Amino acid sequence: MNAPLPGPLADNRRLDRWVAFPAPGQVTILTGRVEIGQGVLTAMAQIAADELDVAMTRIAIRSGDTEATPNEGYTAGSQSIQFGAAALRQALADIRALFLEKAAQMLGCDARELSIVDGQILRNGVSSAQDYWSLAGMVNLAVDATGTGARKAASEFKTIGASTARLDLPGKVFGAPAFIHDMKLDGMVHARVVRQPNRGASIGSIDEAAIKRAAKGAIDFVRNGDFLAVISNDETAVDLAGAAAADHVTWQNVEAPAASQQEARWLLQRPAIDRPFGAPPSPDAQATERFEATYTRGYLAHASISPSCGLALYKNGHLDVWTHCQGVFPLRAALARELGIAADKISVHHVQGSGCYGHNGADDAAADAAIVALQKPGIPVRVRWRREEEFVYEPKTPAMVVTVRALLDETGKPSDWTQEIWSPTHNLRPGGGGNLLGALALPNPPPAPPPNDVPEANGGGATRNAEPLYAIPAKRILHHLVTETPIRTSALRGLGAMPNVFALECAIDELAERAGADPVAYRLSITADVRARAVIEKVAAMARWDANAPAGTGIGRGIAFARYKNKAAYSAIVVELQVDEDIRLRRVWCATDAGLVVNPDGAVNQLEGGIIQSASWVLKEQVRFDNGVASLDWETYPVLKFSEVPAIDVELINTRDEIPLGVGEATAGPTAAAIGNAVSHALGARIRDLPLTRERVMAALLKE
Repeated sequence: MNAPLPGPLADNRRLDRWVAFPAPGQVTILTGRVEIGQGVLTAMAQIAADELDVAMTRIAIRSGDTEATPNEGYTAGSQSIQFGAAALRQALADIRALFLEKAAQMLGCDARELSIVDGQILRNGVSSAQDYWSLAGMVNLAVDATGTGARKAASEFKTIGASTARLDLPGKVFGAPAFIHDMKLDGMVHARVVRQPNRGASIGSIDEAAIKRAAKGAIDFVRNGDFLAVISNDETAVDLAGAAAADHVTWQNVEAPAASQQEARWLLQRPAIDRPFGAPPSPDAQATERFEATYTRGYLAHASISPSCGLALYKNGHLDVWTHCQGVFPLRAALARELGIAADKISVHHVQGSGCYGHNGADDAAADAAIVALQKPGIPVRVRWRREEEFVYEPKTPAMVVTVRALLDETGKPSDWTQEIWSPTHNLRPGGGGNLLGALALPNPPPAPPPNDVPEANGGGATRNAEPLYAIPAKRILHHLVTETPIRTSALRGLGAMPNVFALECAIDELAERAGADPVAYRLSITADVRARAVIEKVAAMARWDANAPAGTGIGRGIAFARYKNKAAYSAIVVELQVDEDIRLRRVWCATDAGLVVNPDGAVNQLEGGIIQSASWVLKEQVRFDNGVASLDWETYPVLKFSEVPAIDVELINTRDEIPLGVGEATAGPTAAAIGNAVSHALGARIRDLPLTRERVMAALLKE
């Protein structure tokens, strides 16, 4: 019996959805995964080079296109290599086997006599005068994968496992039109949407004359219900008009979040759906020592480098959409559902943006362009959000409250663990039942989706990484899915993993201190997983961990560990920092076990990026409310500066394991907790609320 096909391949069995041989010497790899700054397309090319035995220079990648590529859902959750690469490898192995079988038939020999070198088929090491391209017309790829093709063993890899320069960077660095923002279509008009403040708000009045005066150029208005846009051939005119519209369009039924709602503890008083997981309720043995602590994190923004952009053309009854979203097939389904068009009349094409890990405004900008295009058949429409619009209207990652409760045995180790979480949803992507922003302003808008979150089988949303990987006899999660929130919330890098690991790993440090134990030794004493132990020991060795370093000196070190989703890469982090007027990161060490690593340089880049972004979240970031979202730019929503980035040392271990593990989000949680633990070590006082601002540092010191 054949082994089951990898998930994405099982859902996209046709082999011609994975590869093509368009011209002599050329190979096109088709993938549903898209490039959002993580280097995934370079890794896919490396995989193709090894599995097909061709030079990387022959390979072109086509990704994220509903007309050509397999439907692999979203590029998210660190799944591109862990699952997408496994599917691609097997598809290519099947394709390679079909070509060898055809060559053997033509040459009248056993396929075992054949090998392939750079696409050329050799018989017993000698050229057979056949290659992929001479046989391409005779090999039918419009067949289903069987999973019988033999994937290359690690000993046969030539490109996989070698650091390879990113294929997408030269164009981006040297000014080629690499981004969706650079796209120009003949006859294209620019549009800016006058944004509905909230679901249910309606237009009261429009002073068109004032908006036209502010535009200083010719503009037109497009309206459908409470969806209002200005369009023009002149992008400057629509920019000016879009900014002026805030003063010249009035809205009714406006609901604006108040400052009190920005704090995570506001969630504790809101309606919620209770979702318990794991062990039954904990025992209530009065003689058992107890630990309890609560940790919080506020709302975070994606704060994308470039604002969201989308293009659309409705012509001859067919809608084409260009987008930098993370899931072209889910977006097509959402557009069909919410615009009343058959899905087979919509084509969605991915074009790279500046990068964003999560559900920002990309899907919404594409929907904006589609709505306007339907009103202007035959005219290409380009929508680019304004910076303030991006900060206010993109979905935010939820604020979260996490309470850890532990029962301790006679040695001070946890025998029972409860992680209780209050959080709104992390799952309002279009394919998960969420609504496109522009569609909410149309007549008869779609109903609000029922409360939901990412299923536990997919790693969970608010509950992601809430279960300790440590050897604790009884573990449970109590999730309160908060059903009312003042702003849209959805996916951001790691979802609930960062606040959960922050709470969990800070609590472990607190338990170690309570037991009078070194934090590294304490973790190892409750860790049975061999690979987890290896990264903890490795990072401690890298940092030359000193178990006797004194606390409260202003210089602190902290350690933390997690396996992302308890399914992907293992990462352990040590942070060294200094606390005086501010918290200044001095050095970060990271040890990661990601199994088989396709491109080590790319993996290290991802791990470093996660460390830097997490440090920014922990030290700087929180969305503020003041009769609306008050974080409008990087002045009012500060992020970590280049000058504040510490030296970072990353080491990969176990990189030849046959099973690749996703690395994209692996360092976010451990970095947050390691910083929290290092600050506690530096101050001799614990801060449990994020971000770790100067005000919170001072408050913690005053308590001591």
